[in-house]
Amino acid sequence: MEQQEAWLLWATLAVSLLSYLYLASLRRRRHGSAAARPLPPGPRPLPLIGNALDLRGGHLHHTFARLARTHGPVMRLQLGPVPAVAISSRDAAREALTRHDRRLSGRYVVDAVRARGWADRSLLNMASSDPLWKLQRGILASHVFSPRSLAAARGVRERKVRDLVGHFRARAGTVVDFGRVLYGGMINLVSSAFFSVDVVVDVVGGDDAGGSDSVAAAHGIREHVESIADLMTKANVSDLVPFLRPLDLQGRRRAAARHLGEIYRVVDGIIERRLAENAGGAGDKKHGDFLQVLLDQMSAGKIDRGTVKAIVFEVFFAGGDTITITVEWAMAELLRNPGAMARLRAEISEALGDKESIEEPDVATLPYLQAVVKEAMRLHPVAPLLVPHKAVEDGAEVCGYAVPKGSTVFFNVWAIMRDPAVWEDPDEFSPERFLVEGSRAAEVEFKGKDFEFIPFGSGRRQCPGMPMAERVVPHVLASLLHAFEWRLPEGMAAEQLDVSERFTTGNVLAVPLKAVPVAIS
Repeated sequence: MEQQEAWLLWATLAVSLLSYLYLASLRRRRHGSAAARPLPPGPRPLPLIGNALDLRGGHLHHTFARLARTHGPVMRLQLGPVPAVAISSRDAAREALTRHDRRLSGRYVVDAVRARGWADRSLLNMASSDPLWKLQRGILASHVFSPRSLAAARGVRERKVRDLVGHFRARAGTVVDFGRVLYGGMINLVSSAFFSVDVVVDVVGGDDAGGSDSVAAAHGIREHVESIADLMTKANVSDLVPFLRPLDLQGRRRAAARHLGEIYRVVDGIIERRLAENAGGAGDKKHGDFLQVLLDQMSAGKIDRGTVKAIVFEVFFAGGDTITITVEWAMAELLRNPGAMARLRAEISEALGDKESIEEPDVATLPYLQAVVKEAMRLHPVAPLLVPHKAVEDGAEVCGYAVPKGSTVFFNVWAIMRDPAVWEDPDEFSPERFLVEGSRAAEVEFKGKDFEFIPFGSGRRQCPGMPMAERVVPHVLASLLHAFEWRLPEGMAAEQLDVSERFTTGNVLAVPLKAVPVAIS
C-alpha cells in the first residue's frame, strides 16, 4: 500500500509538471500563431487539476451548458493534461461536422477501454482512418443496417415485440419495473434478428424468454456493461500520465477486463454454437444472418475472433441499451403528461382498431407517435455528449476559433436540442412542436443533417444503428400502448413521477420507471 501511494504521489507531481508545460505552450500559442486563429474562450484552468473545480457537481452535459452561457458555444477546457473543446450550439456543430468532419473524427481512448485489446478492435474507439474501422463500418452498412437487411429481419423483430407484449400481459395489473423487463426483450430482439439466438434464454438455460430468471440474467449483463462505462468515466492516473499506463495503478483496466470477460463468455457461447452447426453442415442452410457474415469474414482471414467478439458486443448490447433507454424515457414522459398519452392512444386506436398486433410499417401512419419519439429523443438523448471526438490534425476552425490537434471535442447535443434560441419552451415535453405545418421542427429528421436535432450525431461518426432505432423504437412503443392502458402505481400522481437523470451506459432515469400495464379487453 505504501508503495502504491508513493507511485500515486509521483504521478501527481508528473501531472503537475505536464499541466505547467501545457499552460506554457498555451501562452506561446496565444502570442504566436494563434494570434490569427485564437483559441476558444473558457474558464481559467488551474495547475495540476485544470478545470476540475469548474466541472464539479451535476452531470457533465448540464455543467457544460451552464458554462457555455458564460463563455460561449465554443468553449475551451482543460481536463488534466488534455485540452478539450465543448460545442453547444446548432451553428457551431454544423460548422464543425460539415467543414471539419475528417479533422475531428478521432477518439480519445481512455485506458480502461484497452482491456482485452478492445480499443484496437472497437468501432466506437478506433480512428476512422484505420482500415479495420472502415471494414467494420462497411460490414454494418451492408449486412446489418441496410434497408434490405433490415427488411429481411423484420419478421424476427416483430415476433420478439409480440413476445415482449406477452410478457407484460402475463403481469397485467401488477407493478412492473418497466426498463428492466424491456431490456431483456430488446436484448433478445437484437440477438435474434442478427445472430438467430435468444441470448437471455441461453444465459439461464430456460425456455421462457419472458421469465423472471431471463430478465434477471439480462439485467446481470447490463450491470457488466454499466460497470465498464463507469470505469471509462472515472479519473485514472493512467490517462493523466501515459508512461504510467503499464502499471494500471488504480486497477481500472483490470476491472474492465473482468467485466468484459463475463460479456465475452456469453458471446463466445454464441460463436461456438454456430461454429459447431457449420461444422455439421447445417449452418449455411439454417442461417443467413449477420453472425454468419462475420464468421465468413473470419474464415477469409479479414478479421480475427477477437474482432468478431468486439463487433457482436457493440452491436448487441449498445443496440439493446439504446432502444430500451429511449422507449423508457418516452413512456415516462407520456405517463407524466396524460394529455399526450391520451392523444397517442387515440391515434393508435383510430388507425389500427381491433388489429391484434402492430407491424413495423403500421407506425408510418401514426404522425403523433413519430412526434412523441422525436420529442423524447430531443429532451433525453441517450448520449448527451455523443461519444467524444478528437482533433486528429490542426486546421479545424469553428466560429473563428482554432481547435488544436489533440483536443478532445465534446458535442453537447443535450444543450443543442434544448437551445431556447432554436426551440420554443425547450424544456417542455411537447410532441406537437413536430406537427406544426410549415415549422422548422416539422422538417427535422434523424439523419444528422438538421443540426438542431442530432440525437444520433452526424458525419462519419454518426451512430450506425440509427436506421434500426428509427424502426424499432416507435414499433415497440406503439405495440405496448396498443395492448395496454398504462398507469402509475397506486397513489402516485403524474406530477410526482421523477424524471431526473443518471448517467451509466447512457442517460437513463435516475429512478427506474415503475408502471402498471392494464390489458385492453
